[in-house]
Amino acid sequence: MTTLIYDDIFLEHDTGYGHPENALRLKNTIAHLKLSEMWQRFRIEKPRKASFDEICSIHDANYVRGIEQIAQRGSGWLDADTCISEKSYEAALYAAGAPLTAIDGIMHGEITNAFCLVRPPGHHATPTRGMGFCLFNNVAIAARYIQKKYNIERVLIVDWDVHHGNGTQDAFYEDPSVLYFSMHRYPFYPGTGKQDETGEGKGKGFTINIPLSDDTDREAYIKTFKDVMGTRAKQFNPQFILISAGFDTYKHDPIGGLGLELEDFYELTKIVIGVAKACCNGRVVSCLEGGYHLTDLPKCIEQHLMALAE
Repeated sequence: MTTLIYDDIFLEHDTGYGHPENALRLKNTIAHLKLSEMWQRFRIEKPRKASFDEICSIHDANYVRGIEQIAQRGSGWLDADTCISEKSYEAALYAAGAPLTAIDGIMHGEITNAFCLVRPPGHHATPTRGMGFCLFNNVAIAARYIQKKYNIERVLIVDWDVHHGNGTQDAFYEDPSVLYFSMHRYPFYPGTGKQDETGEGKGKGFTINIPLSDDTDREAYIKTFKDVMGTRAKQFNPQFILISAGFDTYKHDPIGGLGLELEDFYELTKIVIGVAKACCNGRVVSCLEGGYHLTDLPKCIEQHLMALAE
């Protein structure tokens, strides 16, 4: 069974008027899924909070305390894009805890795979800095959790957000136990993700960046994604797969876009599921990252969920 991890606390991360990363992203998605009767098909589960120690498996403790202190003061900004409100710290703890909840369900044989409908997103958050709408790196924390709690040696992180996941790359750049694969628009925010960024030390070769121009053909995008997943990802033989599921590669996204159609997210998901079935008994946990078209984001997510549920 596919499980959807969600809690209303995610709506209370208040980014202010006009911010593209806002609560309507989730409200509209839930309304759409209920109207299409997709919501009723899934097991809906509330996440637990990630603990301080779990957050600090990736992030510096002083940084984490700093986020809590800003929230306690009521509001603040980490950069021009990334704001904190009174409930942001709590929302971020639950956002990081959502994939951990899903991982436990999968490892205990209760569910097959899961999608975490969360905010704030995470893949730009580095070990010492929040940026790009992100506070804590939800997927990176999940990867470390899998390894520590379940003695999993090899974790694959697939990131199809239009923006490069610089925070995730930073967390595992010297680590051969996590293969990070990102396809993203370049040059574009945050300025990282060149093809020659492949890791350092023992981690050399365990970061795969595919930078793409904004006029990339969607068929070429899917072919490249399928080729990497069918060769490098399979050779890595992951024991668990995490997805940083950004839907701002959608052609009409207001702050991104890479020409993808709604149905392409179904295809990308099916490719990942195929590798998961071949390598790790279908173990996949996906976390929402970007995607800012308030009308069509729900439809993109619906395509993703349809593939997860098949």
